[in-house]
Amino acid sequence: MKPSLVIVGAGPRGTGLIERIAANAPELYAGSGLDIHLVDPHPPGAGRIWREAQSPLLWMNSHAEDVTMFTDETVVMDGPVRPGPTLHEWAAIDGRTFADRQLQGAYLGWVHEQAVAALPPDVAVHHHPCRALRVSGPREGRQQVWLEGRPRPLLADLVVLALGHLDAELDEEQRELASYAHAHDLVHLPPDFTADSDLSSLAAGEPVLVRGFGLAFVDLMVLLTEGRGGRYDGDTYLPSGREPVLYVGSRRGVPYHSKIGYDWTGERPPLPRFFGPAEVDALLARPDGFDFRRDVWPSIEKELGFAHYHRLFTVHPERTGIAWTDFEEKYAAGEAAEREALVASAVPDPADRLDLAALDRPLDGVRYASHEEFQDGLRAYVEGDLSRRHDPENSPDLAVFLGLLSVYGQLIRLGDVGPWWHGFFSYLASGPPGPRLRQMLALSRAGVVRFVGADMAVVAEDGVFRASSVTVPGETVEARALVEARLPEPTVGRALDPLLRELHADGAVETPEGLLRVDRSDGRILDRGGRPHPRRFALGPYTDVRTPGAFTRPRTGGPAFRQNDATARAALAFLRDLACRAAA
Repeated sequence: MKPSLVIVGAGPRGTGLIERIAANAPELYAGSGLDIHLVDPHPPGAGRIWREAQSPLLWMNSHAEDVTMFTDETVVMDGPVRPGPTLHEWAAIDGRTFADRQLQGAYLGWVHEQAVAALPPDVAVHHHPCRALRVSGPREGRQQVWLEGRPRPLLADLVVLALGHLDAELDEEQRELASYAHAHDLVHLPPDFTADSDLSSLAAGEPVLVRGFGLAFVDLMVLLTEGRGGRYDGDTYLPSGREPVLYVGSRRGVPYHSKIGYDWTGERPPLPRFFGPAEVDALLARPDGFDFRRDVWPSIEKELGFAHYHRLFTVHPERTGIAWTDFEEKYAAGEAAEREALVASAVPDPADRLDLAALDRPLDGVRYASHEEFQDGLRAYVEGDLSRRHDPENSPDLAVFLGLLSVYGQLIRLGDVGPWWHGFFSYLASGPPGPRLRQMLALSRAGVVRFVGADMAVVAEDGVFRASSVTVPGETVEARALVEARLPEPTVGRALDPLLRELHADGAVETPEGLLRVDRSDGRILDRGGRPHPRRFALGPYTDVRTPGAFTRPRTGGPAFRQNDATARAALAFLRDLACRAAA
């Protein structure tokens, strides 16, 4: 019997793993024979999130030239580099295009086909278009992967979970809101992947409260406007009359920052500088552990500041007061207060100084007398963000983006650092395309989108939902519909996926934030004693070594690619040794 590997999840993460298996097999596994079983009800390559069967109105939030599924020399890994085309090269489109998700799904399907074709001839791939329900079997023996609707399990020498984004049970607040909505004939749409949500209950002309101002809201906005027949004439939105009125707010009260609209030129900041492997090693060596805000964030803040000021001083020296070499020496040696004083003396214009706290919470302490006044204020804020993010005179912003990618690559080694960092990263680095924010402004002027403010609070009372915000004290918005515009939290304990819940019950352990603990070196699932399971691996956003995404921007180190390579090599070495023992 040939060795068998089961990969649960055939989306971009599962495809990336197959690509790395193909790349590493000549060194680690050639000639032994292997069956790879892919288990996923959705198409291989695209998976659920990027499947081609979704609205063509939905875009990626990255330029086509910034999307690749292939490794390059910047990826630190033991396996070989196997270069390949970016999305824009493969599709022969302008690199600055924000491609729709259908096109990305086609690209991912092609990558999957190429990865399978690159496998050795005696490695076969079998796709099972169904769900995996549970994994059983002894630690030292073959595993059984039970599939929906099938009486017999797949037998596997190794199992890799590449599940992607997961559905989740409602938390206590969401259960209470859902129960209230059911009792009072209201509409409550809990956190979900927007393309899968049934939006038909959101009636034309009716107010809808929307909590969440990130990419899920952008998708919702598109589907309820253009998706219902509205259209744009330049900067003017022409309604179809079928749109609801969206009252949107969030913790920050502002949309994610626009994608940067210009290319990098010149020297890149030499990263990592203040938060690299040595700093991570020191944190991991601490006998009492570490606290993110106290022990990690100060180094991240210094790193991002270094990226910002390196760009400012080397490309825009006329806006600085001293030589870069002098600034760099003092910046490197100084503590936070000393660096703040240095920046104040060396960078005359406050707009050229990096203030991460102000970026994170731009409405803190800001108050408006009325909702109407706030609409004008937030439109001005979004217009200012668009202007800055599309002006290369503000290129230190792009340097900070590169700094964020560098930091994320280091943080993976620390495991679960809590939810704040991931939200902050997405808000600064993974926001919507500029054209989407321009559409948002047009919808605001047309009265289809209305802004609620920061720290949006929602209560269910008197037969309706009511929203309020500290940004506009004393004012409330009333509606019979509430949409939670965000993905479910990737927690093991509340995951609806039966396989993951069974693993948890069987001894897999979760972090305080609810993420699945895995070995940081190769992705093996850890038990409550900290032992890695010899035959079970996991990759993805529900683990405590989650990455920014399963694909990435070229030449930025690709943390997911590094993880895929490590897992592929560990799997191949295990299966090779298993085959050798069987032949002995």
